[in-house]
Amino acid sequence: MAQITAADPRRDCQQIACHLATIAFPWDTTRALELALFRTFAAARIGGLLHGTGEFEARAQKRYDDTDLLVSEIIEHGFDSPRGSRAIARINALHGRFRIANDDFLYVLSSFVFEPIRWNQRFGWRLMSEVETQAWFWFWRQVGERLLIRDIPEDYGEFERYSRRYEARNFRCTPASRKVALATRELFAAWFPALLRPLVRRSIHALLDPPLLAAFDLRPPPSWLAWLVATALRTRARLLRWLPPRQRPKRRTQIPRADYPGGYCIESLGPPAAGRAGEAAATRCPFSGQARTADSGEDA
Repeated sequence: MAQITAADPRRDCQQIACHLATIAFPWDTTRALELALFRTFAAARIGGLLHGTGEFEARAQKRYDDTDLLVSEIIEHGFDSPRGSRAIARINALHGRFRIANDDFLYVLSSFVFEPIRWNQRFGWRLMSEVETQAWFWFWRQVGERLLIRDIPEDYGEFERYSRRYEARNFRCTPASRKVALATRELFAAWFPALLRPLVRRSIHALLDPPLLAAFDLRPPPSWLAWLVATALRTRARLLRWLPPRQRPKRRTQIPRADYPGGYCIESLGPPAAGRAGEAAATRCPFSGQARTADSGEDA
């Protein structure tokens, strides 16, 4: 599949981001955004807040699914679409329950920008073009504005430097960050047969860079395993170059979820607010008027 080279990365960022995540690199984008989650856990304040909710340790799969669905709604439909706007409003409502520093919001946003680009540079079946890279940046920057994040750099390089400075200041090992990271690692390992889970755990370590391993107090993988993981991913990339290009988008919003057998309502994604009123609101979709009614795949 050819690179996108002739579009305007700022004007066309919604279409380009959707193309990258659903047609050009769907599997890679998902894996990279999973690594982005690990990066956010390593920041002491963010890891502490997530641990304090108890959600990742108690309901890791549901928290993963809810985050995945909200992000995918924005990517697949665009941040200005009815569904994308509803997802952004839901994220703002969830974040509004907590006091979160703007710096922490900025860093989380930066991880969603740069981790997929870094993954692509290491393991992509083709490299993203400069237009695609800039469009991915502008897409998330405009999402950030709608999430009410302040002081987002307008320059790609400046934002990347900010991200690295934040990591140097805020990555450190805390019991809370480690517990959230281990709960997430166990979630990913549970997707595989029990016999393979020890290897999966160590393979995840092979994808984490030294600052992340140190922040979670995890042992580096043996050199042979690090080589094997990287070689397997690069071999996959080479094989994909010979396959027919994907024609139909792979939409994560269409994947069946055990927690949502009848579908989901955007407004009920995420943990419910405390108390009976919050629980009732979380199981009722204001756009359908019915409890736990599946949204259609089209914009409302």
